[in-house]
Amino acid sequence: MKTKNIEIVVAPREPHYVGDGFRVHNFIPSGYRLDMERMDPFILLDYNSPFYFPPTDKPRGVSVHPHRGFETVTIAYQGKVAHHDSSGNSGVIGVGDVQWMTAASGILHREYHEEKFSKEGGYFQMAQLWVNLPAKYKMSTPKYQGITNSQINKYQLTDNKGIIEVVAGSYKGIKGAASTFSPVNVFNARLEAGAKAGFTFPANFNTALLVVVGEINVNGSETIAENHFVLFENEGEEFSIEASKKSTVLILSGEPLNEPIAAQGPFVMNTPEQIAQAIKDYNLGRFGYLEE
Repeated sequence: MKTKNIEIVVAPREPHYVGDGFRVHNFIPSGYRLDMERMDPFILLDYNSPFYFPPTDKPRGVSVHPHRGFETVTIAYQGKVAHHDSSGNSGVIGVGDVQWMTAASGILHREYHEEKFSKEGGYFQMAQLWVNLPAKYKMSTPKYQGITNSQINKYQLTDNKGIIEVVAGSYKGIKGAASTFSPVNVFNARLEAGAKAGFTFPANFNTALLVVVGEINVNGSETIAENHFVLFENEGEEFSIEASKKSTVLILSGEPLNEPIAAQGPFVMNTPEQIAQAIKDYNLGRFGYLEE
């Protein structure tokens, strides 16, 4: 197999707030050369790098808002988030946990700092990924996968130098905890200093990584600093990473859907007419009801 080389390294953009509880750097789709078509099926990546929120009696977050046509994947590295949606799902995403919400035909939800975390304050660090749905599933029934860290299957590296958490897809025969609508791999590589890990994905899959903690070397040739994003070329299948110091790396690889993308705010469909219908359905209350 051929080596999958780096196409571009992207530094974090200036952060902005989503609501009042998520201070994020957006990589997809606003990062240089990281538009939705290039990153398909990954259509958004917001990264909340470590940020201290002081104690408050009123939990910070994002009030009720709609989604249609895709899935949201929230990965917690520090802090806790409470979730409620119009399908009746609710839960708390704690450190190491993942929330995989399929908006599909339409859902309302809200996300807030968990009450105890809000009252105590603390460091908050999260990644939220949007995964596009194939056209045939965009109007399917919404669903919710709350995945605790204990439910995430893990591959142990040699010499106890680290683990690969397989959230979705598969790694060396270890299957991911999340079910997906198209071939998608989402891993957390948690590496001790000096640890090495190799990855193999089809050449045509759009493949990237984000250094969440620490510093790594890719393919023995390029050092990648914390909070930086790496996009790989769509040639070759294999790449390797080595941790210069204790590191956590989010690995993403997915088969492009190669379908038209029409996006407006919280709606991602295939045509402008479908976007107009989504707005109409939302305004008519067809996404259900959820209290603020």
